[in-house]
Amino acid sequence: MVPRVMSTQHPDNARIPFFAASEVLNGEDEVREAYYVFSHFKCDEQMWDFEGKEADAHIVRKLLSSYYDFFSSRPLGKDFRLTMRVPNPEIEKGEAKLLAETLEMIPRSYDYVRSLGIEHPPIFEVILPMTRSAEEVMKVHAFYRDFVAGKGRFELLGEKVSDWLGDFLPEEIKVIPLFEDRDSLMRAAEISERYAEWAELDELRVFLARSDPAMNYGFVAATIYVKKALYDLSQLGISTYPILGVGSCPFRGGFSPKNLSVLDEFPSVYTFTVQSAFKYDYEFGDVRRAIKRAKEAARRKSDYVDEEHLQVAEKLKDGYRRRIAKIAEIVNRISSRIPRRRMRKLHVGLFGYSRGEEIKLPRAITFCASLYSIGLPSEIIGIAEMSDKDYEAVCEVFKNFDGMMESAMSLFNPESLKIVDLSMDFERAKELFGYEPDERHLEKTNEIIKQIDGDIKNLVVEAGILRGFLG
Repeated sequence: MVPRVMSTQHPDNARIPFFAASEVLNGEDEVREAYYVFSHFKCDEQMWDFEGKEADAHIVRKLLSSYYDFFSSRPLGKDFRLTMRVPNPEIEKGEAKLLAETLEMIPRSYDYVRSLGIEHPPIFEVILPMTRSAEEVMKVHAFYRDFVAGKGRFELLGEKVSDWLGDFLPEEIKVIPLFEDRDSLMRAAEISERYAEWAELDELRVFLARSDPAMNYGFVAATIYVKKALYDLSQLGISTYPILGVGSCPFRGGFSPKNLSVLDEFPSVYTFTVQSAFKYDYEFGDVRRAIKRAKEAARRKSDYVDEEHLQVAEKLKDGYRRRIAKIAEIVNRISSRIPRRRMRKLHVGLFGYSRGEEIKLPRAITFCASLYSIGLPSEIIGIAEMSDKDYEAVCEVFKNFDGMMESAMSLFNPESLKIVDLSMDFERAKELFGYEPDERHLEKTNEIIKQIDGDIKNLVVEAGILRGFLG
C-alpha cells in the first residue's frame, strides 16, 4: 500500500513537542518522533533526512529495540514506511560519499530485522533531492543495485563476499525523484518516464516541492508550476503516485489541521507531507482528525494548466524576483534570531538574478519566519504585478487562491511597510482580498518591530504560536 501521509523533519514549528529533550530536536528526539508519528498520529510514512542534517544511521535498530512490541506486529516497510532523503552527488559535491554510506544502511537494516524474525525489508525507497535529469536517478538506482547489493557477488581470496558477510538485500531499491526548481518541474513527467522505462517500472512515486519553488519564484508561480507538473504526470502511461511537500505557512503550501482545502486544491496528489508545525502547533485531536482525512481523501483528475496560466506565472515570478533585493536586507537582519528547531547543518541559499547579482538568503522556513515576524506575509510579494485578467486566470487553476491570500493578509502589519516598502503590493492585495487583521498577531508583531534589533526570540515564538507555524 502506497502511503498517503508522510511525516517530515522540516523545522517550521513554533511549539516544542512534549518528547523533546530541548527546544532543538536532536537525534534521539527524532527517533522518538518517528515512533510517535506512527503510533499516535497514525502517519504511514516517515522521511528520514540525510540531506542537510545529521541523521541517525541506526534508526531501524533503535526503533525496534525501543518499541519492539509495536513494530514486531506492524513491520517497517509493510505497515509503515521509513523513506530516506539522500544527498544528490551531482549538486552536493562535499556530501557525495554520504550517499554511499546512507545506501549501505539499507541491507544492514534488513539484516537486523531478519535477526528478529521479520522477513520484510524496512527500507526500499530513497528520495533524491534537486533532481534535474533521469540520469541522476538512474545512477542512484544502479549504484545500489551494482555496488551495494551487488558486492555480494564479488570474490575475495576465492570466497564470495556474500558467503563471508551474508546476503545484501533487498537486491534493488526504487528512487523517488524530488523536483525543486522550475525547469525540473516542467520536465518532471519526461524525467520520471525515462527513469521508469529504464528501471522497467509500471508505477512510480514522484516528489514535488513547494517551499523552494515559492522561495525562488513566488507564491503564485510556484503553485502553477506544481500544478503543471501534476497535470503532465497524469498524462503518462504508467501509474504515478505524486508526493507534495507542503508546510503550514500559506507561502509553503498552506497545509494545516485548520486548512484541509489543500486536499481539494491538489486532487491528484497521493501523498501529502505533514511537517513539524502541522504536528506540534495544533491540538492533538485536530492533528489526528486531519491526518485521517488526508488518508481517506479521494483522488481526482489533475487540473489542466495551459499556456496562459504559465505566462501569468512567468510575469508574477519576474515581479517577485525584482523585489528580492529590497527584502534581503531585513530578512538577513532578523534571520539569525529565528529559533532553531532541529540540529541541521548551516545552509545558506544563493539566488542568482538576471542582472548577474547574487543575493544570499536563508532557507524558506527562516525566510518566511523573518518576514511574518514583522507582519509581512511573503505571499504578497510581487502581487502588484497582477492585473484583473491575471487574477481571473490564476483563479481558474488555483481554486482556493482567495482563501489562502485572505489568510495571509490577516497577518499583515502596515508598520512593516516602514521597514520594507512594498506598499504597492499591499494596496493591490487589499484591493483583491480585503484586509481584516488578526489583532493579537498585529499586537505581537508591533512589539517585534519596536525591538527589532534587540532580543526578539521569545516574541518571534509567541507570534508563531498565534498563527500556527514559525515559518
